[in-house]
Amino acid sequence: METMTAAEATVASLIAHGVDTMYALPGIHNDQLFNALFGASDRIRTVHSRHEQGAAYMALGAALATNRPQPYAVVPGPGLLNTSAALLTAYSMNAPVLALIGQIPEEAIGKGIGHLHEIRDQAGIISRLVDFSARIRTPEVASRHVAEAMRALYSGRPGPAALECAIDMWGRKAPMTLQAPLPIPATLIDEDAILAAAKKLGAAKQPMILCGGGAQDCSAEVTELSAMLQAPVLAYRRGRGVLDGRSPFAVTLPLGHELWRETDAALCVGTHMSIQHLQWGVDDDLAVIRVDADASEPARLRAPAVSLVGDAKPILRRLIDVLGKHNRKRAPRKDDMETRQARWSRTFEKIAPQRRFLEAIRDELPEDGIFVDEVTQMGFAARMVMPFYKPRTFLSPGYQDNLGWGFATALGAADARRDVPVVAISGDGGFLFTANEMATAVRHRIPLTVIVFADSAFGNVRRIQQEDYGNRVIASDLANPDFVKFADSFGAAAERARTPEELRAALRRSIARRDGPTMIEVPVGPMPSPWEFIFMPKVRG
Repeated sequence: METMTAAEATVASLIAHGVDTMYALPGIHNDQLFNALFGASDRIRTVHSRHEQGAAYMALGAALATNRPQPYAVVPGPGLLNTSAALLTAYSMNAPVLALIGQIPEEAIGKGIGHLHEIRDQAGIISRLVDFSARIRTPEVASRHVAEAMRALYSGRPGPAALECAIDMWGRKAPMTLQAPLPIPATLIDEDAILAAAKKLGAAKQPMILCGGGAQDCSAEVTELSAMLQAPVLAYRRGRGVLDGRSPFAVTLPLGHELWRETDAALCVGTHMSIQHLQWGVDDDLAVIRVDADASEPARLRAPAVSLVGDAKPILRRLIDVLGKHNRKRAPRKDDMETRQARWSRTFEKIAPQRRFLEAIRDELPEDGIFVDEVTQMGFAARMVMPFYKPRTFLSPGYQDNLGWGFATALGAADARRDVPVVAISGDGGFLFTANEMATAVRHRIPLTVIVFADSAFGNVRRIQQEDYGNRVIASDLANPDFVKFADSFGAAAERARTPEELRAALRRSIARRDGPTMIEVPVGPMPSPWEFIFMPKVRG
């Protein structure tokens, strides 16, 4: 046994679980934690942000890009609340983010005395944002709680966890033995359900595979199943890159909608299926097979024909093993899929301005480079017209779709994956949510390229007001800085590109630089609406 403070035990346990980076903003409630981080700085580095939301979004980006546990640390009360949007997004995206939140003195918690940063029922607020939370009440339990939180990140429904610790508890000492990492429960595969799924998929004439974020680690299995079933693979945001986007079987939302009316069996891997249930329709002629980590998810909107609960990778591998003897012979669909893809490619010319810029980005970004989208006209288009070739190379905010997430999240991805280029896109509206983190990017020499498409408006809001509300435009116009001068003032590389060709050249220079952040401003005007490709009518049921 070794005498350690609660903070030292927490840091040592994080390191034992493979953590090598802490995203953080310091403050008095966590002084002892940062003292412990300093003592272990040869094994874990601290990346400090300029706002708490930046630290949390960076942890989220790092988690999405690596699927490794990524912690952040902030003070209680306002510090916690400043990270709540990022923590909520981590929950909705099942990202392995660990929040370390300070607390007021242990004996004062819940008494409403008015301590610095006191907040009523902080633990209750946290519990609404994560699946696992606990408070380190004594030094002896610190290591065990870290191990429990780390296990929770990947158990059952994956997602974030949080630990609180009082200001007077971080520095308290006790003799202790560090808790070894706890095993993650293995998926118990339901063989009867596997057989039922194999029979339904094997008998189908026109099967389809739907991929969400839960399929990101199943690329090999999904690719093999697609070939066995001659099944197109639909991914909208979180499932992009699971099947190589160069394959004619890799489809996005509009072609998926066209195929949906013809589909007689759908294998849905790690997806809520909300668009299909709430927009396109589901009926009894469609056999839905759900693969979900969360046992409560499959029947949330409509009970599927077959439900397979657990880690998707071993489930799909077992399904492949069983499917062969039940799989009917089908005519190859490659020619048909290529014809459909070509037709939709021509239709996508309706959003040609967005498409040309995205083509420039795709051409310059290596196939293993990471692209981070935003809630912007370019982001909406990227989800449909931009191909992705590998898992975890397209980061999109899932059903939260929260404006302003992109830049800080991309900083985390670029920090954690310094081996590949990372490019983020933002509108001028979303970029200024976390633009202050340009200071963080420069301080820590994070090699991110951020492209700001500037139209001096919340462009999507403005167009809706113009088209749907009789041009009653309100609260959607923006006053912007000169973004090139803004980035330059921090010491970042910056330039302006006005055309796709200029953007292509600027990106080539930025990706070659790799010694810190680059911002490229692209002035644009109003862009054509992408909504006809996103909100499509009911075709079943």
